[in-house]
Amino acid sequence: MKDGNVLGLLTEIGAILNDSHIVYTSGRHGAAYINKDALYPHTQVTSQLCLEIARHFAAAQVDVVLAPAIGGVILSQWVAYHLTQLTQREVLGVYAEKSPDHQSFLIQRGYDLLCQSKRILVVEDIITTGGSIRKVIAAARAIPSEVIGVAALCNRGGITAQEIGNVSELFVLADLPLESWEQQDCPLCKKNIPINTSVGKQISTSSLRKFGQNEALLI
Repeated sequence: MKDGNVLGLLTEIGAILNDSHIVYTSGRHGAAYINKDALYPHTQVTSQLCLEIARHFAAAQVDVVLAPAIGGVILSQWVAYHLTQLTQREVLGVYAEKSPDHQSFLIQRGYDLLCQSKRILVVEDIITTGGSIRKVIAAARAIPSEVIGVAALCNRGGITAQEIGNVSELFVLADLPLESWEQQDCPLCKKNIPINTSVGKQISTSSLRKFGQNEALLI
């Protein structure tokens, strides 16, 4: 599946927003957003995208598909399901959770035992900085297990395999670089274009008052 087809599918179901004013989790501002939460209710599209990932790694002898919670859990299940169907051997789908201090990821609930000495494929929905993926890879290697690759729906940060932990392969269905700015440099703020508060980072009431916005605006 080519980048254009993937982006077309995501746009069709409303998972890609353009010409808006978004505050990303990093605090930076931008005009576009990939809304993964708009994807997951569409199980057929989600399954189709995960099948593409599974096909790519069908010969890699994956034992376990591991993802960061929360959104990645859905991907780990679908990718593991399709790998099981394609290879006719059971591939498990598990997830890692943030530590209480949010500084790392932990593989718990007995999933660490399932991953021990296994070949692991790490999956993620959107890669922006690669921080979550790096932490999940570190947690998997500490068990220890062998991380044979990473797959993602979109790479919006231009992140490389080396930047997320020198993995042997980073496979993404679509590259979608998104321009962003610090708040003080944001051209959308300077034009008083309202912030879309329905997606992205939660905006405080004081911030909304500063920009004169009382409700979400979808453009």
